[in-house]
Amino acid sequence: MNSIRIYFDHAATTPVRREVADAMRDAADQCNFNPSSLYFEGRRARAVLDAARDRVAAAIGAYRDEIVFTSGGTEADNLALLGVTRATPRPAHVAASAIEHHAVLSAVDRLRDEGFETSLVPVDSDGRIDPEEFERSLRPDTVLASIMYANNEVGSVQPIAELSEIARARSALFHTDAVAVPCWLPIDVRALGVDLLSISAHKFYGPKGAGVLYVRRGVPLAPVVLGGGQESGRRSGTENLAGIVGMAAALELAVAERPKAAAGVAALRDRLEVRVRSQVPGVSINAGGASRLANCSSLNFTGVDPAALIIALDLAGVSASAGSACTSGTLQPSHVLTAMAQEPGSPATGVRFSLGTATTPAEVDRLAGILPAVVADLRALGAPVAHAGGLGTLETNRARLEAGA
Repeated sequence: MNSIRIYFDHAATTPVRREVADAMRDAADQCNFNPSSLYFEGRRARAVLDAARDRVAAAIGAYRDEIVFTSGGTEADNLALLGVTRATPRPAHVAASAIEHHAVLSAVDRLRDEGFETSLVPVDSDGRIDPEEFERSLRPDTVLASIMYANNEVGSVQPIAELSEIARARSALFHTDAVAVPCWLPIDVRALGVDLLSISAHKFYGPKGAGVLYVRRGVPLAPVVLGGGQESGRRSGTENLAGIVGMAAALELAVAERPKAAAGVAALRDRLEVRVRSQVPGVSINAGGASRLANCSSLNFTGVDPAALIIALDLAGVSASAGSACTSGTLQPSHVLTAMAQEPGSPATGVRFSLGTATTPAEVDRLAGILPAVVADLRALGAPVAHAGGLGTLETNRARLEAGA
């Protein structure tokens, strides 16, 4: 294994910035009290919490009372879908795209079990939603539509402002999962026209365990987490004050640095793709025809199992991802790539290389230099190619590669 590793999985999580860690440490040292307490220390903690709420609201163009702090993007997505529908007379209909994060899709499944009618909006081969197709998916009884701002696996960006306007014209509320977006695309909830929006701090160099659900004034929302009635009764539980302060600091930095960072990282992503495609035969870019997040490159290597490639890269000192969840040691076919496939049953494979704001040209060139030999070796080994039943067990692939089978 190479002792100097390079990290190309920033879409999974990002390291906490030094400035953010410092802000969190200060908050923990000075305000390590319950913001709901009435005595002096509690009131001081409440003031710090309120200031962080103001900072987050300003960063996304919201009012302070529209910010609900959560434990992350998953809870924010769950609260959006379950909270709106549980505050809505039934029966009703909910629509979401076929390429949503599992936090949304699992909530849609739960709603179906509870008696709601649901539908998934298809995407094209580049992971894009056709606004006309989206409009056709809405019904007179549609209470909520959830379409992610940009996909976390392939990077495809959706026309959120246009889609939210369509939903509004049909009297449906509109939620967008913007977890993958803050470092790369503007977030202005008024310009986007959304009713609800989710973000998670650890995707923009903040801490894990802190997230936000923006809820437009007047949108009905029933709490999912019950207890002490924090967050104006919308999410109970003592607030993670240090995490919230760190998230506010990270979001402000992401917004301030976004134009320069996005342009620079997009140039590095393009450099990687040009080099890889010029040196490795049989490579295609998933969602290559769409507008994509600056940092996301999902590549399909013909005849190569993504699980085997990820393990081979890991052994070579590179951290990358298949862009799909790992369950019990088995990588399942990506639901995103499956939805994008034009022919049912065709392999839905890809390896995601996601860059960060600190990624260097030297790291990109090193990855581009490693890939040709690794891919050639895997093709020579005849590593199993993805099929409908899965991408093979991680243990089996790792054992074969380490043994040089």
